[in-house]
Amino acid sequence: MLSLPNKFKQMVSGPTGRARSNRQRLLRRMTRPAWLGTLRRTTPLSNYWGYDRGTPIDRYYIENFLDECRSDIRGRVLEVKNSDYTQRFGTNVERSDVVDIDPANPQATIVVDLAAADGIPAATFNCVILTQTLQYIYQPQAAMAHASRILRPGGVLLMTVPGIIKMDPNFVGTDYWRFTVDSCAALAGAAFGAQQITVRTYGNVLSAIAFLTGLAHEELSPHELDSLDPAYQVVIAVRAVKSGEEATRP
Repeated sequence: MLSLPNKFKQMVSGPTGRARSNRQRLLRRMTRPAWLGTLRRTTPLSNYWGYDRGTPIDRYYIENFLDECRSDIRGRVLEVKNSDYTQRFGTNVERSDVVDIDPANPQATIVVDLAAADGIPAATFNCVILTQTLQYIYQPQAAMAHASRILRPGGVLLMTVPGIIKMDPNFVGTDYWRFTVDSCAALAGAAFGAQQITVRTYGNVLSAIAFLTGLAHEELSPHELDSLDPAYQVVIAVRAVKSGEEATRP
């Protein structure tokens, strides 16, 4: 039996006449399935996060975050897997390094596991760009501690992690984690200090559904993408500053 919200009870009460007609119309409207169009399916529109349709929705959020933090990407910069974001968003970059656990990566200048990065000297970098990586590291606390250690005083970690995302078929067996704003605040706060971090979320129910389905961000409007609902955390972004000389804020 359908249970109606309290605000509708007065509207639909009454045994005869107009009240009965209103009740019948309301019941029909509330029990009718929502129209989902092309989303009423059990397979995604894209198996590649939307790359085959345009730009993945999470990249829209990640790139907006990095664009806002351009002034942090300076001096000596470390990025994971390649230097694409360093080149796109960096300002006054003196040297760009690439870290990867895979020695076969020709772009890697540093080959190391970020959770066991003792080989990287302390206080080396002005900025570390760590996008969509922490979910593949079984010991994220260790990786965060090393990220803090290898930054110079005043240096900045720019990190994004997934909250709502499908499993990665390319990392079967090593796709370990999904995060929330609370877990990110705890991880970054432990490594940098609670006063040194800023954590924010991106996403809403529509962008979450679209991302899981494989739509590209070009298929949604900026208004639809930028609407924020903290209950649907598609991407969580962290800006953490190592204590010492104050970094230039974006």
